[in-house]
Amino acid sequence: MRFSVQAIGSGAILLALPALAHAAGEGPAVFGIPIDFILFACTLLGVALFHHHTLRVALIGLSTIVIYKLIFTGFKTGAGIAGFGLHMAHEWVILTNLLGLLLGFAILSKHFEESRIPAWLPKFLPDDWKGGFVLLVMIFVLSGFLDNIAAAMIGGTIAMTVFRGKVHIGYLAAIVAASNAGGAGSVVGDTTTTMMWIDGVSPLAVLDAYVAASVALFIFGIPAALQQHKYSPITKDASEGVIIDWARVGIVVFILAAAIIANVIVNSRFRHMSDAFPFIGAAVWIAIIVATPLRKPDWGLLPEAFKGSVFLLCLILCASMMPVEKLPVASWQTAFGLGFVSSVFDNIPLTALALKQGGYDWGMLAYAVGFGGSMIWFGSSAGVAVSNLFPEARSVGRWLRHGWYIAIAYVVGFFFMLMITGWHPTEKSRGAAPAAPVTQQK
Repeated sequence: MRFSVQAIGSGAILLALPALAHAAGEGPAVFGIPIDFILFACTLLGVALFHHHTLRVALIGLSTIVIYKLIFTGFKTGAGIAGFGLHMAHEWVILTNLLGLLLGFAILSKHFEESRIPAWLPKFLPDDWKGGFVLLVMIFVLSGFLDNIAAAMIGGTIAMTVFRGKVHIGYLAAIVAASNAGGAGSVVGDTTTTMMWIDGVSPLAVLDAYVAASVALFIFGIPAALQQHKYSPITKDASEGVIIDWARVGIVVFILAAAIIANVIVNSRFRHMSDAFPFIGAAVWIAIIVATPLRKPDWGLLPEAFKGSVFLLCLILCASMMPVEKLPVASWQTAFGLGFVSSVFDNIPLTALALKQGGYDWGMLAYAVGFGGSMIWFGSSAGVAVSNLFPEARSVGRWLRHGWYIAIAYVVGFFFMLMITGWHPTEKSRGAAPAAPVTQQK
């Protein structure tokens, strides 16, 4: 059973990437599929099948792709070592920001755990399966005004306490899905929606994503909560005798505030500078260091978190080198497909391409690329962050087998939104050409 589920998931990976192949530039190809894509698909297949060696597989895949491009095709920025250097100069800010966030939020989640709030919260959660569902709703709401990585880490920390350290892998998938769904409709809840906002998309247009995300929350949240309750019920007496460490609570708030300020204010007012320096990651670490005299962070968490973070950065760097210069014509079908592609292909470059192309219903696209990554554990930064807390989650087969309802939730939520709101492409208010006329489809 395990092999069959992994095979199905790996097959989906192999089928998703060629959907972008028609947009690729000239280069060696097999049956019309550029070899770059085949190498990337093999890397993802290796991650799916050898989940105990994910970092090694990712490093081997990245090295193979870099060597291939150095010898045969070059990079978008040029050929040879010089082209690779220019490519890295373009990507280093995104990679450094993400590394800073993943490591910083690992420290944040430990501060939150040691504040004892997770042990105090069961007082307000129902005692049965509904407690697990309410926790997912809390993560969903938190992600609307916090970064989805932070919401997922906080949710995972709470789950570890209220379920006595026994968290079902299906529920871990649901935590990631709740954080991604909650961030999909907010311009401060996800990197992709922030990108849309900066590029001129109205926050109200992105807000439409909650039509689909709210439905999806019920579709995956209820079976995940029932699954977790059967595996390990919520702790009923965890709040007895708990004394909250308010200093650590203040540190958590301080770190989150630093991330939000850097994300919203710096990126919206000084966009030209944000492309040159990793302000968000730096702001998080400045906050951590400033707060160190008050409470010492658990630095011992960083080596394991670093390995998980490097794994994701390898996949993002691989994706950035793929010869994708444009997307298919903007339509609801394209947006729907991008949700599946985003489960294996970094959604940041996908969003950047969509913004350049224009003509999308931005709320529908935000839901697709934001929530779609929940279908596989490495499909989103939140998934990688949670897997740093729970290494057992690093299995595509187990993630798909126990979190099967997430893919169903994505499909149901998408078509519910399409039925209720229809396909409404809108123009950006600045920085973009007017969207091409698109026939409304329902």
